Amino acid sequence: MGLRTKIGLAIAGTAAVVSVVIGLLVHHRTVEAQYDSARSQAGERLRTAVQDHAAGIDGDRTLIDPPDLPRPLAHAARAGKWGVFLDRSGKVPQLWAASGYRDEIVAVKWPYRWETETVRDLDRVLWAAGGIGTALACVAGLLVATRLGRRLTAKADAAQRIADGDLTARLPLHGKDEITRLAAAVNTMADALAARLRAEREVTANIAHELRTPVAGMVTAAGLLPPGRPAELVREAAGRLRELVDDVIEVARLDAAGEEVRTEVCGLGDVVRRAVGGAVGDAEGVSVRVVRDVEVATDPRRVERIVANFVTNALRHGRVPVVVAVEGGVVSVRDQGGGFPEALLAGGPQRFRTGARETGLGLGLTIARGQAEVLGASVRFANEGGGAVATLDLSAAVRAAPGGG
Repeated sequence: MGLRTKIGLAIAGTAAVVSVVIGLLVHHRTVEAQYDSARSQAGERLRTAVQDHAAGIDGDRTLIDPPDLPRPLAHAARAGKWGVFLDRSGKVPQLWAASGYRDEIVAVKWPYRWETETVRDLDRVLWAAGGIGTALACVAGLLVATRLGRRLTAKADAAQRIADGDLTARLPLHGKDEITRLAAAVNTMADALAARLRAEREVTANIAHELRTPVAGMVTAAGLLPPGRPAELVREAAGRLRELVDDVIEVARLDAAGEEVRTEVCGLGDVVRRAVGGAVGDAEGVSVRVVRDVEVATDPRRVERIVANFVTNALRHGRVPVVVAVEGGVVSVRDQGGGFPEALLAGGPQRFRTGARETGLGLGLTIARGQAEVLGASVRFANEGGGAVATLDLSAAVRAAPGGG
């Protein structure tokens, strides 16, 4: 049940309870007032009837020892007291007044129909007014809840954008109520988070730039070592370090959002074959299958980078065979490993986190996603058929099939 529905029901329920309580109070006070007035009139009529009976004059409404006198009133009259009793046992309520006089009981009565009908009419009016009031309160509650719900929805959408990584998103500020204060606090938190991430990325990029020259020197020096297993280990470690520095610098450039796209019209199948060949050469277990080739207007260097990262990730964290398929503007890389971690499927690739025990800092897929965003393309990650599937969708860049008009 949504917040708007809850607020609307709460307001409608409150209005209904208030209407019922007010109706009961008005009903009770009206009945009491009617009875008090009728009791006073009954007392006056009874005194007149007793006086007339003492004078030997009995009017048409004066009753002497009536057989249908209510029992409680008869007991009071025989005890020398006078009283009033409302008898509702018949179809028409009767108001009795009786008093003892010598050995007799003098009584008067008259129908209580008008008072009863008046209360019934009042109850009908109260019920109608309560129903109308509740309906109006329900409508007003829904309007208020809808307005409040729209404000909360807009702020929740902006907060979700921040959570998804859009640190430029901010919650709209309207009014001076608690919701606005909450939105302002979230905006302040987003500003602080953006500043902190920006500072951390700048530090990481600066460190990577500072390391680039000495790492290049290490790679050169490793190449001068005499042949042997120790030299191979040093060269491999230096090479991995250079790749890491290059990846960190590339991530920093993507974060800066200043990348320039050099668009060309090229065959997607050729670009993919070139990317796979550059990444793994003639490695066994990796195949390229072009189901339907197309020409795309894109930056081929960035597409090659994305596909190469997909293939490298599949070989590092999955198992062969790795199949790279081109079907229209969609490129998919499928392996036979254990699939992507649940955290990656839920939140996308995160830098410096692979979700696995293997080597790697999680930059490859992060770079792939960043390059796809630069191209205006999209990447998807899924686990299908027991393996991981990474997909690059360039459908928006498709121009025609190779050789087409």
